[in-house]
Amino acid sequence: MPRPCRPRSEKEKTVAFSIFFTLTKGHNSNMKMIPQTAPTPDDFSHVTEWVFDLDNTLYPHEVNLFSQIDRNMTAYVAELLQLEPDEARALQKRYYHEHGTTLQGLMIHYGIDPNAFLERAHAIDYSMLSPNPELGEAIKALPGRKFILTNGSVPHAQAAAGALGILDHFEDIFDIVAADFLPKPASATYEKFAALAKLDTKQAAMFEDLPRNLAAPKALGMKTVLLVPRNLEGIVMERWEIPAETDEHIDFITDDLTAFLQGVTTTAK
Repeated sequence: MPRPCRPRSEKEKTVAFSIFFTLTKGHNSNMKMIPQTAPTPDDFSHVTEWVFDLDNTLYPHEVNLFSQIDRNMTAYVAELLQLEPDEARALQKRYYHEHGTTLQGLMIHYGIDPNAFLERAHAIDYSMLSPNPELGEAIKALPGRKFILTNGSVPHAQAAAGALGILDHFEDIFDIVAADFLPKPASATYEKFAALAKLDTKQAAMFEDLPRNLAAPKALGMKTVLLVPRNLEGIVMERWEIPAETDEHIDFITDDLTAFLQGVTTTAK
């Protein structure tokens, strides 16, 4: 006779997810088959609103700046719940997968102060980011307005974009605080951003490094561009971070944002 089911404790859930995390990470070999796609003259001729994710989008994935944030979040979870580092990381990744951000999961399950979490997560060294004048010129050349839409904070976006030398090219930054801490990929977050920015989504393009974060923009009528790592050596990605052939919400894929934007402005002339 089957034993009655009982709710699993948070630690049991974490261990179970840790096993899943261990078994499913390391799918970088699949990335080798992702085709790069370039714009044609008509693809972006109507676009006057340019929306960019921040982390692993405006700077390359291989810079690995986000690894510092990742470690800070793991440490926060470990201290908050008195977990071993491996358990804390597994729980962090489970919340990231299930709720869009670790922060959202911690707010739902533990009612944490989101501002304290963001300050701790973004206490990082930005010196690994160097000014990128070529990217700055490519962004500047785009016709119309440019925005940053991030699950991070405004101070983090300002620091990162400032280090890259591209901050002045953006009209505004819509962060997780402005989204009432509801992260991408939630449709409501994109809708709120569009309303506040008075954005015509049918004349907009969205640049992101996570496939699932492009589904809502595509549904709103935006052109969608996925940024993928240029150098796959040593990069580990979750299965759901890798685009599938069935992802019809992804219009373009590139591993070089600067070259892609230069191609857009060249074909638009």
